[in-house]
Amino acid sequence: MGYWTERVVLVTGGTSGLGRVIAEAFAAAGARLVVAGLEPEGVTETVEQMAAAGSDVLGVPVDITRQADVDRLFAGALQRYGRLDALVNSAGRSVRGKVLDTTPEQFQALWELNFLGTVRCTRAAARHLLERRGHVVNIGSLAAKAAARYVGAYPATKHAVAAYSQQLRLELGAEGLHVLLVCPGPIARQDERLYRLEGEQDVPQAARGPGAGVNVGRIDPAWLARRIVRACERRQAELVVPAKARLLFTIAQLWPALGDRLVLKNMRSDHLKRRRGG
Repeated sequence: MGYWTERVVLVTGGTSGLGRVIAEAFAAAGARLVVAGLEPEGVTETVEQMAAAGSDVLGVPVDITRQADVDRLFAGALQRYGRLDALVNSAGRSVRGKVLDTTPEQFQALWELNFLGTVRCTRAAARHLLERRGHVVNIGSLAAKAAARYVGAYPATKHAVAAYSQQLRLELGAEGLHVLLVCPGPIARQDERLYRLEGEQDVPQAARGPGAGVNVGRIDPAWLARRIVRACERRQAELVVPAKARLLFTIAQLWPALGDRLVLKNMRSDHLKRRRGG
């Protein structure tokens, strides 16, 4: 039997995007799945498709910004399977906007989803995961380590996820909890989407796409999901993709002004034209 055979993995945001692919990767490795998603229709469709592929899966519509929904999610998972071995905090979203044009209310809304949703779910899962020497996987971003322009409240929420992951490792690692922080660049999609603007803002077109205008390659989500599964088995602390981004993070920590210049240097041409008045 493989490592994940009969183990139970709960994935928030597990009905679309990277979360869906991560759920499928754990299922392919033999795990039983709980997939949580905001839209009931998406949950139903995901469960039907994964079950048809042979997976043992429970779907739960849930809004992770609501504590009552989170309590219901974990109660349902434990009632169905009686155990929990891994939690993947994948639910979240990215936005676009200038930092001074992003209102406190917009910061708060993204904070509730990207950070406090992770906190709520982790607290609900922790006791059960500790019983199994289980895993918490927090999906961060390259923005969890180094911010970019025109991404509104997003980097602040993802920096918080990175700090929270480290706190969990320091406080609960010795008790057997494994915590993996995943910091990927933009994920490849069949149709490249534009990210939502926070209000009517004058944001360069390139910044509205994946990577917010920084020149970085798209990541194959299936490949990344398999890496996450293996990183859990190895009880790895962080997974940064592309790995070369670690050099930028190190530079930014040691020499912040140089780190800023390197980020700006890698912005796409229409950003630079605006800076130069073109």
